[in-house]
Amino acid sequence: MGYLHLPGLGKAHFHEYGTGGKPLLAFHGYGMTGKQFHVLEQSIIPQYHIYGFDHFFHGESRLDGWTEQQILTGMPKAMVRNYMEEWFELYGRQRFSVMGYSIGANIALILVEEYADLIDEVILMAPDGLAVFKGFHFILHNKLGRGIFRTATKSKWLAPFIIKSLKKLRFIDESLYTIAYNEIDTEQKRLDTYYTLNLIRLLKPDVKHIAQQINQHKIKCLLIFGKHDQLFPKSAAMPFLGMLDNAEVHEVELGHWLVTKALDEYLVK
Repeated sequence: MGYLHLPGLGKAHFHEYGTGGKPLLAFHGYGMTGKQFHVLEQSIIPQYHIYGFDHFFHGESRLDGWTEQQILTGMPKAMVRNYMEEWFELYGRQRFSVMGYSIGANIALILVEEYADLIDEVILMAPDGLAVFKGFHFILHNKLGRGIFRTATKSKWLAPFIIKSLKKLRFIDESLYTIAYNEIDTEQKRLDTYYTLNLIRLLKPDVKHIAQQINQHKIKCLLIFGKHDQLFPKSAAMPFLGMLDNAEVHEVELGHWLVTKALDEYLVK
């Protein structure tokens, strides 16, 4: 494990694991850490040397001197390049692969956008960033939605009430309800959610350009979706998938909670 000191941003903590020799930079989902992919011990672990990064407001990554207003404005997309440039400083400029699950896919995709000529493989699991998710767009980019999000963060009862109402109205299923509720049941968790989603609000990959780069450089692509995922389903990603010349796509009998032992066993088979 170690840290990347990202200029103008802070310290990005990463975990190292895997028994393979190929470098893979990995970005986890909300509420987890860079160790999340350790569960893929039969499928991914033997092939790669993984550098699993903690998102800010997760694990041991820390912003350096950012005010609340800066956080709410969002991290500029150009800062994603700092991850690779600082990683190259430590390990030398070389070819690498990227992996992202859920919100972590945004950073993985932006790295493809910026460094396609150096990337061997892209692995995306239940990825955010391939299409606009209306719920996130409302609370992060709509004035009314941002106000509701802020109010719910400060309230002890409003966030749980909203989550329960969404479940009752069947906008989310039991698995998404469980994931969401476990992340807003304390004041600190609500604040971390609020800051995390606002910090990454500007990290929107240019999917058309990324698809062109993947095709041009013949980057190997593996995309995995949960058949019962109501957050980032395969159907939302179809326009992007249609732009790729040759991608390996799987839809498995799981929900959004995808990085599991069951997925590891599926990938091995």
